[in-house]
Amino acid sequence: MTRATRVTRGGIRTSTAIREAAAKLFYAHGYEATSLRTVAAEVGIQVGSLYNHISGKEELLKDIMVSVMDELLEAVHAAVENAAPGAVSKFKAAVDCHIRYHAEHAREVFIGNSELRALSDGDLDEVLERRAEYEKLIQSLVKNVAKETDADVLDAKLQTYSVLAQGAHVSSWYKSGGPKSLDKVVNTYITMALRQLGVDENS
Repeated sequence: MTRATRVTRGGIRTSTAIREAAAKLFYAHGYEATSLRTVAAEVGIQVGSLYNHISGKEELLKDIMVSVMDELLEAVHAAVENAAPGAVSKFKAAVDCHIRYHAEHAREVFIGNSELRALSDGDLDEVLERRAEYEKLIQSLVKNVAKETDADVLDAKLQTYSVLAQGAHVSSWYKSGGPKSLDKVVNTYITMALRQLGVDENS
């Protein structure tokens, strides 16, 4: 549990505002170019007051990245658990959740992919550990599809990387209210993922 979650209710609201301001500024200007003074000004507090909630700027960056992975892991696990029986149904549910999350959290996804180098070793390890856990989850779903359907999966790890890359890709271009609805985008990516596995999308 971080310092930001061990404060009073009013402090939690402030901590949430600080994290939101940091994400906004990191996305717009980059981590290195964003100062804590700028974050404080965005929230409307004195820069010294930030230290009631965080230990420093890197904690904000790590918190954003870790929160994204924790939310994604929780969401995909829930989607898989609530899916209809069968490996294909669970894989489709996971891809659906994966694509939707990345489309709806493009800012945080961008920060996570572009600012890893800014983390010190301990914080970097914490983020990479969660990413490895997520990769393992998706890869297990790919392998289950292969076992249940006899799909010709050439390389489960590479197929997993393909699914992960689809999420990063959609976060780079999807805009809410654009010409393609999110449902259409999600369904298309699911079909693409299934075709790569050699599985009938109507399965």
